[in-house]
Amino acid sequence: MRALLALAALLAGMAAAPSRALTCSEIMHDGILYAICEVDPTTQRLELFLNDAAGRPYGHFAAIEERLAKQGQTLGFAMNAGMYHSDRRPVGLYIENGEIRAPLQTRESFGNFGLLPNGLLCLTDTGARVIETLRYQREQPACRAATQSGPMLVIDGELHPRFLPDSTSRYIRNGVGTTTEGDRAIFAISRNPVTFHQFARFFRDALALPQALYFDGNISRLHAPQLGRSDSGFRMGPIIGLPVAADD
Repeated sequence: MRALLALAALLAGMAAAPSRALTCSEIMHDGILYAICEVDPTTQRLELFLNDAAGRPYGHFAAIEERLAKQGQTLGFAMNAGMYHSDRRPVGLYIENGEIRAPLQTRESFGNFGLLPNGLLCLTDTGARVIETLRYQREQPACRAATQSGPMLVIDGELHPRFLPDSTSRYIRNGVGTTTEGDRAIFAISRNPVTFHQFARFFRDALALPQALYFDGNISRLHAPQLGRSDSGFRMGPIIGLPVAADD
């Protein structure tokens, strides 16, 4: 009960605050520990990173840190942000600095990405929204940056229709959820292997977010200095991060 009250207080505080600094923490839900980082995209500028100035994939958080250090910045938070081919090219839509670098994919395809409905994270100058792919195609919002992935975890408050409560497929998983208004973006990664159903319920039931998108499993990585954490491992494709002043 104490843990539930603490979680409720944390979420209430998140909802009430008109402007929030980056906050990373750990939350237990249904016996599974998750690390989360919340960003206020109305006041904090999330960025997507794929290739360096020479066209080489960054691959690791440290390579982005090296670039940002030259600008007097550092990563306040970062996470892998979407599936990619063996050469690190994004599988679906990828927009960086207003430039479309990979096209939108709308057909059912291989693996988790093709488990429709899938979706994308759209970053604008006024917020961040997780949007189902066909909705994005209809509405064509002006994203200064976007990354497509799949499957959707939560769609308008409902779990993806193909998730099974009794699934035995468990992985370390990561993803992102947003509010309808686009004023809160919460990035989460499980500490323990979880099913899609468990992961989606975390976004819907514990974080109370109506839209959530899966980023990946197996390759899931988090950089969160507030938690003393910067995961290493396989080279990544698209990465989302929050550049902050190095002395913050």
